[in-house]
Amino acid sequence: MQEIHIAGTGIWYPEDVITNDEIVKSFNSYVDNFNTSNKESIASGEVNSLDHSSVEFIEKASGIKTRHVVDKINILDVNRMMPALKHEDEARLSIHAIAGIEASKIAMKQANVTPADIDAVILGTSHNARYYPAVAIEIQNELGIDGYAYDMLVGCSSTTFAINNAYSDISSGLADTILVVNPEISTPAVNFGKRDIHFIFGDGCVASVIKKNSSSDKAFKVLDRKLMTQFSNNIRSDWSYLARTATDHKTSDDLIFNQNGSSVFKEVCPLVAKFILEQLDKNKIKPEEISKFWLHQANARMINLIVSKVIGTDDFDTSLAPLPIEKFGNLASAGSMFAFNLHNDLKSGERGIICSFGAGYSVCSLLVEKI
Repeated sequence: MQEIHIAGTGIWYPEDVITNDEIVKSFNSYVDNFNTSNKESIASGEVNSLDHSSVEFIEKASGIKTRHVVDKINILDVNRMMPALKHEDEARLSIHAIAGIEASKIAMKQANVTPADIDAVILGTSHNARYYPAVAIEIQNELGIDGYAYDMLVGCSSTTFAINNAYSDISSGLADTILVVNPEISTPAVNFGKRDIHFIFGDGCVASVIKKNSSSDKAFKVLDRKLMTQFSNNIRSDWSYLARTATDHKTSDDLIFNQNGSSVFKEVCPLVAKFILEQLDKNKIKPEEISKFWLHQANARMINLIVSKVIGTDDFDTSLAPLPIEKFGNLASAGSMFAFNLHNDLKSGERGIICSFGAGYSVCSLLVEKI
């Protein structure tokens, strides 16, 4: 009988770490400079003053304590407040490819496969490095993989959607083994001068080997997949090549990541909880039979609320729904599989839910079982 497994996973993250104390100090210095520079306009009502941030605000709002980033110095520099990176260039590997290759090597080792065993590479991300050539093909070339490769984009659900695509390709006979790579270099897309979002994101990458009938002792069988999308502007980025031709004026800060956080919280939590319950009901599995919920690391409060709605109580052990967000911040689409990679010590036959959700809105849930 053919089974399709998540045979192995690997993660990569940069060495630089920013603590809440550090990011608050930088942000508050920026606020003081802004308010001083715009004192007269603020007094006349032409410009709104900015408010300070605090460690207490960040931890209550998100549960985040630290985040790993590609460029700590320039993010904290009150005169820059963004990473200092170079343009994509054919003379060197892209930052997404570098991250993806490192995570992929770990995933392949755990899955007991070599590049010669891989039939395809699917890269899913919230933040494309470029439009073409696909970074997946760049990784494919660097690792020496034959077959095909492509990039795809479904916001913070990109990782689970990519695993779904890999499953479908294997089911159809198109491939036997597929490498799924999910680099999330998110900090370049953050306006670190906005109080509601300056603390949210970190940088990282996860890779997964999806394989037919894996022999890896780390493997999980994919029992069921469930996907949905529903249009919303509450999480949006308009950055694209069209920006250079636009006749109306918007700044780069207007075009990069923006969200209506309160609306997202109110709308997405019940949506995802209902979605997971429907999947469990379809598979005749009771919520209490799920040993682990590896959810999108958007916000600790969201994760806990969703799980409490699914299992019917908010009195549960924190190990049921791991929170790597505390250390890594929001890793966009990579977050749910970061949680899976770091906390998948289930016994044979135990089941878990891997669920990503985010911009779109989009949701993808994978019901898995330890083999």
